[in-house]
Amino acid sequence: MQPDTLIWILLALSALAFYLGRNRAIQASSGHIRNLHSLPTYYGYFVALWCGLPALVILCLWLLFDDKLILQMVISQLPESWRNLPEDQLSLIINQIHNLVAGETGRQEVDPALQRAADHYRQLKAIGYQALTVLVLVIATASLTYGYRHVSPQMRARNSVEKVVRFTLILSSTLAIFVTIGIVLSVLFEAVRFFSKIPVTEFLFGLKWSPQMAIRADQVGASGAFGFIPLLTGTLLISAIAMAVATPIGLLAAIYLSEYAKSRTRSIVKPLLEVLAGVPTVVYGFFAALVVAPLLRDFGIELGLKVSAESALAAGLVMGVMIIPFVSSLTDDALTAVPRSLREGAYGLGATQAETITGVVLPAALPGIVSGLLLAVSRAIGETMIVVMAAGMTAKLTLNPLESVTTITVQIVALLVGDQEFDSPKTLAAFALGLTLFLITLALNLVALHVVRKFREQYE
Repeated sequence: MQPDTLIWILLALSALAFYLGRNRAIQASSGHIRNLHSLPTYYGYFVALWCGLPALVILCLWLLFDDKLILQMVISQLPESWRNLPEDQLSLIINQIHNLVAGETGRQEVDPALQRAADHYRQLKAIGYQALTVLVLVIATASLTYGYRHVSPQMRARNSVEKVVRFTLILSSTLAIFVTIGIVLSVLFEAVRFFSKIPVTEFLFGLKWSPQMAIRADQVGASGAFGFIPLLTGTLLISAIAMAVATPIGLLAAIYLSEYAKSRTRSIVKPLLEVLAGVPTVVYGFFAALVVAPLLRDFGIELGLKVSAESALAAGLVMGVMIIPFVSSLTDDALTAVPRSLREGAYGLGATQAETITGVVLPAALPGIVSGLLLAVSRAIGETMIVVMAAGMTAKLTLNPLESVTTITVQIVALLVGDQEFDSPKTLAAFALGLTLFLITLALNLVALHVVRKFREQYE
């Protein structure tokens, strides 16, 4: 039985365990629920957790280690000459065995020893699935029986269930922290390798970006310049244009929806506005490349301006439209969360609606508004597809929005596309860019946290 099918069976058994545990608690109380320590649903959860969790742990441990154990057993049956091969050559043989197991043989002739190893692997895998099915079902049934028998009016089912929930929450938060630390360290180690080859000063203060490294001394067009400034300039330029579009439109839309619009208008306009957030970025990219960029170029020709076919202005305008829902939705939530008593107090002092909004509501909602703008800035800095299709991939040190520029994220994608060697400065430069982008985002968070703490007010 396949693991996914086994998981569905475990879910069905857990649902059955919940039903049995709840009914047993009701029966044990003789129809008087007040005689129970906890609500009947907690007894159902208790039995369901006993049924599902031990079997699920065994299933996860089995899936984590069974492939390694089976692979070791298969390797032990290989010819001795193959087992004594270097690690890299042995890994190639293992990959061939995996391909044979998956049926990816192609038209080439297969070595009989490899075919026998693949058949042995399939046989062991089938036996493992059968043993796993029996083991999981036995453990689930035994655990269900154990939990069912322990249901009694005096049992503290609620406390036991809440302990499991609390442990799950702690485990999830700890896992998230360790994943974040792992991501940062993985980027940091590779960035350190890059800076061991390229000086930090050249990366941070260089004015030219050309990561093509020369293989020969006489090679042309491979200067190997790793100046970060053109990428930072392009990123900030496009993000500034996007925020110049999204901030006023998003704020004004949020103010209208929360303060002026009727409930019926709000129920129609807000979902329509948030539809923009669900549009794929590639659609925005096509719109920017096929509609906005040609319009800007034609308009520039009429004014006597030279507008590039791929410009920062086209990418920034479309990116600003994409960001509007983030600003408006979060700002609307922040404005709606302001207590009604503050508005009524301002009206009682004779303030108009406009004065109440500018003098009371907006300052009270400032932390939420800053958070929404921070999210929008982070979204703009991390956007890739629109920039590739509308702004290009040319690294230029310019503040002219009518020229083609590129961003940090676009260059990260360009450096890691295709077969790359992770020991060359060209590829390692992507990790240095990633680390720099992480530090920029961290700085934005710190600035926003400072603003929120400075302007936060406590309301009773």
